[in-house]
Amino acid sequence: MPSAIFIFWWLLACASAQDDPGKQLNRMLAEKTGKRLQLSFEFRQRLEDRTGPVFGRDRDLAADYLRTRFGATWKPAPWLKLSGLAQDARSAGYGLPEPGNVKDPLDLQEAYVEMMAASQRGVGVTVGRQMINYGDTRLIGSPQWAYTARTWDTARLYYLTKRTKWEFLSLSPVIPRGGEFNRPVLGDRIWGTYNTFRDVVGKAVIDAYVLRHDQNRPGGFTGVGTLGINVFGSRWAVPLPRNFRFTAEGVLQGGKAGPLAHRAQGFAGQVGFKRDVAGKPVDFANEYKYASGTDPSSGKDGTFDQLYPAAHDKLGHVDLIGWKNIHNIRSITTVTARKGWNVVLMYNASWLASTRDALYNIQGRPIVRSANGSAGRWVGQELDLYTNYQVWGLNLGAGIGQFFPGTFVRNTTPGAHSRLLYLSTGYSF
Repeated sequence: MPSAIFIFWWLLACASAQDDPGKQLNRMLAEKTGKRLQLSFEFRQRLEDRTGPVFGRDRDLAADYLRTRFGATWKPAPWLKLSGLAQDARSAGYGLPEPGNVKDPLDLQEAYVEMMAASQRGVGVTVGRQMINYGDTRLIGSPQWAYTARTWDTARLYYLTKRTKWEFLSLSPVIPRGGEFNRPVLGDRIWGTYNTFRDVVGKAVIDAYVLRHDQNRPGGFTGVGTLGINVFGSRWAVPLPRNFRFTAEGVLQGGKAGPLAHRAQGFAGQVGFKRDVAGKPVDFANEYKYASGTDPSSGKDGTFDQLYPAAHDKLGHVDLIGWKNIHNIRSITTVTARKGWNVVLMYNASWLASTRDALYNIQGRPIVRSANGSAGRWVGQELDLYTNYQVWGLNLGAGIGQFFPGTFVRNTTPGAHSRLLYLSTGYSF
């Protein structure tokens, strides 16, 4: 802990300076290089205490997770960008052999080439390793909350106008290997088209996509044969009068999962609004999510493929449950106490879509199953309270979240109340 305390006070010293030192450095580099070179840096430390993990199926765990990044972006020409980012992720006090998503010593997080006109109009292409996000990141994203944060080996071709972006993509998630270099795994691939339209229907932002998820055994598929899932979806983000907003995303899936035909669907919808309460801006949002599960008697695979989302906070701050075989309601209230400082209260309730399919974790893997469906449908509820404070590049955060098990969890696991308590500090530019 002495190192974490030292870092904490060093970050406070940065915050008390006359200006953000990182921004000062990049301004100097911009002047010297004609705005062609930019550096980036991130240090993040999060001290976590988890009790009753996975409803008591895992041991209690307390550790200090450290992540450091160094990056550079060089623009030798107005239409050409070269970018690279190194990342080092470690876990102090973990106490067990750390998996790759917890400990990944110095490795290549990003290294890509982007070619695009300076006007940001017309044809563009990006090739290489890159962290990317689409839409609300429910299906494809790079979760920055994660200890290592997912990155992708990508090839993307796109065409931009003032209101539209037409894109063809091929993405393969990079699997952290711990002590080894993170090599491409092209046997796990998402490809297709993802298109965005702005201000075409009122002020709405509309995404429409057709994707294919292919996975073979070297790519991670553990069943018989291979995985080949077709994904058809659309997302609408619509601003409404009186500071209201509406967001909805619907997904249909076909194809095959090994020898079985795959037929699944998912939906997420949110209504939110902002208003001042006691002189403080407050954002209220209520959300419903659904993802189908498998009924074994159907002879088909009906479990929704959540792909690779940036799933933090989507079904609870403790990050226990994934968007598969689930109904979920979420209520989230965000109070802006002052500029750069917010406090969030969140409630989640979840129940199974199919009682004979599994409950899945945030990575999309099954936690536990009741084969005959007798364990019930009610998964449980979660209450979370957390806060973040940002000034210049400094970030301080703290939170607590607790999951209260329902009938299904109590009948199939030790039924522990899973709890997360954390304190985080960070600095980036």
